[in-house]
Amino acid sequence: MDDIDRQILAELQQDGRLTLTELAERVRLSVSPCHRRLRALERSGVISGYRAHLDASSVGLTFEALLFVTMQSATRETLEAFETAVVEVPNVLQAQRLFGDPDYLLRVVASDLPGFQVLYDERLSTLPGVMRLSSTLVMKSVVEDRPLPL
Repeated sequence: MDDIDRQILAELQQDGRLTLTELAERVRLSVSPCHRRLRALERSGVISGYRAHLDASSVGLTFEALLFVTMQSATRETLEAFETAVVEVPNVLQAQRLFGDPDYLLRVVASDLPGFQVLYDERLSTLPGVMRLSSTLVMKSVVEDRPLPL
């Protein structure tokens, strides 16, 4: 990967809807070489996909919380069962396994506090292997979905 590839990636991180012509102009290439580089970045997995970034509150998801999950045991079967199940909960925007205690950090959204309580009681606390959940509410997002520093 060279500087031009990094420029392509930086431009796409800022605006994934750029046309190929616009992208080529911004990185100072003709369309064909830009297209070849873009396809190579996609094939190699550097670019893993394209999507629209939605404003959660605009679609009625105004409540955000971070949950710390402590597991009953750290056996492979328990962790795999938890990870398989947590992937199926659409309100979980991020799930990260951590070193130490707690075992996982989840970022979840809900419509409001009562919606979060239902999610917490009926889905999250019943995930396989969960011993304890501890949550904290997000007051405000200061940095979110920042482009990778290239």
